[in-house]
This record gives sequence, C-alpha cells and structure tokens, in this order.
Amino acid sequence: MNGNLLTIAEMSTDEILEVLDVTDTMVEVNARRIPKVPALRGRTVVSLFYEDSTRTRLSFETAAKRLSADVMGFSVSTSSTKKGESVRDTVETIEAMGIDAVVVRHGSSGVPAQIARWSGASVINAGDGWHSHPTQGLLDAYTARSRLGSLEGVHVGIVGDIKHSRVARSGIEVFTALGAQVTLVAPPTLLPPNLEPWPVKVAHRLDDVIGDLDICYLLRMQRERMTEALVPSLREYTALYGLTSRRADRLRPDALVMHPGPMNRGVEIAGEVADRPNAVITDQVANGVAVRMAVLYLLLGPGRDALGEIPRDTTVEGSMPDTDTRAM
Repeated sequence: MNGNLLTIAEMSTDEILEVLDVTDTMVEVNARRIPKVPALRGRTVVSLFYEDSTRTRLSFETAAKRLSADVMGFSVSTSSTKKGESVRDTVETIEAMGIDAVVVRHGSSGVPAQIARWSGASVINAGDGWHSHPTQGLLDAYTARSRLGSLEGVHVGIVGDIKHSRVARSGIEVFTALGAQVTLVAPPTLLPPNLEPWPVKVAHRLDDVIGDLDICYLLRMQRERMTEALVPSLREYTALYGLTSRRADRLRPDALVMHPGPMNRGVEIAGEVADRPNAVITDQVANGVAVRMAVLYLLLGPGRDALGEIPRDTTVEGSMPDTDTRAM
C-alpha cells in the first residue's frame, strides 16, 4: 500500500489478499472478552471527517483503540474550518502535534491523495466524493469471502445509484480483482456516462438478473449528491429496482444480500428482507472494525510476519487480562 490506502485500484491482488488474511487475526481479537492488543501503542491516529459519518468513523476509531493507538477526533462544526482555515493548514496544524496516520473523509474527490502529498503521515481514504471508499470495498470482500469461501466466479449484482456511489466504484475494483463477475443494475440515468474502463456487464432491470446472482448488493439513493431528478419517483424506483420480498424469494438459496448502509428500508430494500438470515448487513458492520484494524496494523505496525507475536487470549472469568506487551 506504499504507506497509504487511497484506492483499491492502487492495490495489487496480493495486497488485497494480505489485508483479508490479516483481518482473520483481527476477527479473533475482536471475539475476545477483552478485545484489545498493544500492537500500535505509542502511535496516534487522527479522524479528519469533513462529511457526516456513523459507521466508518466509529469503526476506524474503534479499530485504532483496539490496537492501543491514541485517537484524535476532528469535528468540522467546532474547528477553525468554520473560520476559513484551508484543508492544508488544518493538516499541517494537526501533523505538528505529532501523528502517524490520518483517516480522511471529504466531499471532494482527490482530497485524500492531495493530503498524502502534503503529509508525512500515512493517509487512509475513508471516502472522497464519488471517487473511492477502499475500506468499504475490502470489508465487503471479506464478508462475502467469509460466507462463500472464494469470490472466483461469483456473480455480484450492484443495484441502484451507481453514478454517485464511491462504494460501487471500490466494490467493482475489489470484486473483479478477486475473480468475481460484476453486473451493474440501474436505469441509464443512474449510471456513469462512461463504463468502458470497468470490466462489468450492465442490466436495466433487476428482474432480468435476480435469479442468477450470488450476491445482491444494494445501494442507497444518494439524493444529497443529486442536482436533478434522475428517477420519476422513489415509488417507481422501488417498483423496478427495490429488493422486495417477492424479488428476494427469487434469489438463489445461498445468495447473499449486502448493503453498505445507511439503509432506506422500503426504498432499495424491504424491511423484512434486511432481516433475513442471508442478509449480511450487520456482518459488514462488524467486519468493518476488523478490516480497518488490519489496514492500520499493516500501515503502522511491525508487519504481517509479526502477527504470531500477538498475545494469546488467556483471560477467563474472574482473571486479569494478559498484560504481555512485547507483541507486534
């Protein structure tokens, strides 16, 4: 990852697999009674979020704390940004305090890459405009691989607002890198104008592909990024592209239903479908912490070869936790 994680496209397949393999260890850590190891003790991670976030921000902060890193939070509403301070000045101010990594989310594409040019700290893209959301792609791949065993030959349908979705872009990159076949399912108005760079198929009706999918990945209508009416109404969108109970019954028995959140129940997915056993939406959230632990560990820790030095979970009810800090 060359010290940063900016896009999936900049990762080799081996690097993607390394993150997924290290995530297995982090899942085990998270399952402990005391889910904390001293891997990044003495390191400082900053959350620099210029857009609202629940899952991604809390996930990164939880991941850093479980690796024993110090965490600095940044809130645009209470920062000098409101006084006109530029992104560069904000980054340089924070870096002067002594930091090791910046987790950044911004509404404009390319801002994390620009910060990486300004900063000597590791930069992790937590979502930039319509461009990229690499850790979402990695956690989606991990969740799918955990259930299906392999993504080679798996048919993934990404359904909905592809045009405005950084999740879709990172998903296409990671799924195809791991051997999956991706079909984009959306009306022409919700597709990017140029699909040539992507090795994908396109369908304009969910009913045409629903029975062939191994993964039905649903996207939220991102109305906050839309400047025009791209569908006649949400009711019509649901009628054509929503995963209703009737459509969900046509999925293969072992097919997965995925969604990056937040969900609009009753629009892109029926509430009852989101609660079915084959919907792995809460698994995605849980795995997000482990994947982001793996990313932070690989960027800031001693490397994959040191994974064997993680203290074993020797805690039992009533005992003190293992305090061996020679780890990692």
